[in-house]
Amino acid sequence: MLEAFAAAFADLLTLQHIGYMLVGVVIGLSIGVFPGLGGIAGLSLLIPFIYGMDSVSALAMLIGLVAVIPTSDTFSSVLMGIPGSSASQATVLDGFPMAKRGEAARALSAAFVSSLFGGLVGAIVLTGFVLIARPLILAFGSAELFMLSVFGLSMVGVLAGRSLAKGLAACGIGLVLGSIGGAPATGEFRMVFDVDYLYDGIPLVVVGLGLFAFPEIADLLRRNQSIAGGSTLGAGWFRGVADWFRNIFLSLRCSGVGCIIGAIPGLGGSVVDWIAYGHAVQTSRDVSQFGKGNPRGIIAPESANNAKEGGGLLPTLLFGIPGSGSMAVFLGGMVLIGIEPGPSMVTSELSVTYSIIWSLAMANVLGAGLCLILAQPIARLTTIPFPLLAPFMITVICFAAFQATRDLSDLLALLAIGVLGILMKRFGWPRPALLIGFVLAPQAETYLYQAVQFYGWAFLLRPGVLIIAAITAVSIWFGIRNRVDDTGSAPAGAAEPVTAASAPPPLADRGPQIAFVVLVLAIFAIAIWDGSQHSFLGAVFPIGTASVAAFFALMLLFVLILGSVTNPAVFDHERTGDHVGDPAVRSPWAGAAWIAGLVVLSALIGFFLAMIAFFVIFLRVRANAGWTRTLLLTAVATLFIGFLAGALNLNFPSGWLQEVVDLPWPLR
Repeated sequence: MLEAFAAAFADLLTLQHIGYMLVGVVIGLSIGVFPGLGGIAGLSLLIPFIYGMDSVSALAMLIGLVAVIPTSDTFSSVLMGIPGSSASQATVLDGFPMAKRGEAARALSAAFVSSLFGGLVGAIVLTGFVLIARPLILAFGSAELFMLSVFGLSMVGVLAGRSLAKGLAACGIGLVLGSIGGAPATGEFRMVFDVDYLYDGIPLVVVGLGLFAFPEIADLLRRNQSIAGGSTLGAGWFRGVADWFRNIFLSLRCSGVGCIIGAIPGLGGSVVDWIAYGHAVQTSRDVSQFGKGNPRGIIAPESANNAKEGGGLLPTLLFGIPGSGSMAVFLGGMVLIGIEPGPSMVTSELSVTYSIIWSLAMANVLGAGLCLILAQPIARLTTIPFPLLAPFMITVICFAAFQATRDLSDLLALLAIGVLGILMKRFGWPRPALLIGFVLAPQAETYLYQAVQFYGWAFLLRPGVLIIAAITAVSIWFGIRNRVDDTGSAPAGAAEPVTAASAPPPLADRGPQIAFVVLVLAIFAIAIWDGSQHSFLGAVFPIGTASVAAFFALMLLFVLILGSVTNPAVFDHERTGDHVGDPAVRSPWAGAAWIAGLVVLSALIGFFLAMIAFFVIFLRVRANAGWTRTLLLTAVATLFIGFLAGALNLNFPSGWLQEVVDLPWPLR
């Protein structure tokens, strides 16, 4: 043991090791700031270059990149309201509102310090548990993993806002969308309607960008203002550090949660930030500011998503079982340089294991330090008039969404999910609840089927299942007491007297909400009808979840029609205001139309040419920019996107023009 410690420590402090790690950190920082790319793209870029390198240096580069991406993806989540990756979606809820009120630097610094702390906790936990983790991980079977999925779904109670029925119905939409594609038990294809794109299901990156980035861009385009709405950035990074220090125990608890969830193969890291966010809400006395810019809503998920990388290394190193997509690529890199995961990593290769662990800690320090240094200058992006930023943001989210399957249907799915996101935001439906349901649907169904096959229904009496069920029950109890949605509603238990302000609007004004609930019921009806065409094992999950969610949607429909005021939150409508008659404020659908225009142009002439035309038209027509500024910004964006695609070997969507004319790259 001591020899392994000494050997790992000696390798860690060499200039060569630190230099290669810094290269990995810089690459990870450069990639992480762009939404939708994340660790998989970055690691895939590095893999060809590490072939032939010595194992310690190659691992230093890989670990440097893995460690910094959960930190750097915070930039787009906070500054633009676009989730940098699936593990930074919860950060948007409070980070972006802080940026809009001029506290971007404070939000970023709180996030970076929390990420640093979470990464260090993950490395420390991994150091201590690497020898005893093997039996603990093996103790989790399909039954326990199913209960952990149920525990993740319990966060819907926290994020459902003042209207629990809306939250549960939204979660039902996510469960139905997550069921599209092959059934885990039988392989039957559900709700595909002979559309090739749907056979593998809708990609998570498309759903995340559609639910969060699309509505925020459409909303910001309503006014000709900057994101921050002013020229100040707040007191700077040290206020965020102070916020973290005041909530250090919250950060510690969420780091522990991240380690545990990251160490469980198959559960994935997409839900860890929501669980941490829910815990922050459950343990707060005043939840009224969540969703409006509460630093606790940043500290909790950022602590957890960095700590999960340390936990994720446990099954990857000990069993060769990656817990996420980025860990799968990391595993491939290990094999490429001659390191075989397995029991040898805690025996003969123990020094390599500790070198990896401590490299993770050092890379977190380097990455967080660079991000803190860059926080202030990058935060100044929020003071630029948004119409000048919008074409770049629209281009980036469309380009990132396309990389999910590299099919033009990715962009069509982005439009559809984006319209759904706008409607949910307009009518006060919690979008995080939908996302949680979508993320956990395939896992919950797979683990339930496996648990019943292996243990029968007696799996419900297994000790691990009972323990997790008890934790889930406590979580639900706390969640019902303190609920908050992505618009920062009041606690569920707060008394809300019926006043003129809280009374239901006239029936004519409730028409759009009623129509939306009918649309949701139609989604559930389609799921039930489609399920009836399949075998019992292939149909039970979508039919069951759609039926339960439809019950709550019907409750909403009756309340809306009858005008009951038992819960005024049911009538929430267009919280940002329609601003009818105000020429300075446009409809949110105008922003959606611009995004749709880029998609249509891409289908006709290909993405690269469409991007150039889109920039020119948008800047001239919508931003009222002069020709000099228009051409300069268009040239910069074109060169940058072209360089990014070439460096990462990413494809551009092709259109009808590319099918009839043989064009050179990047026009093809």
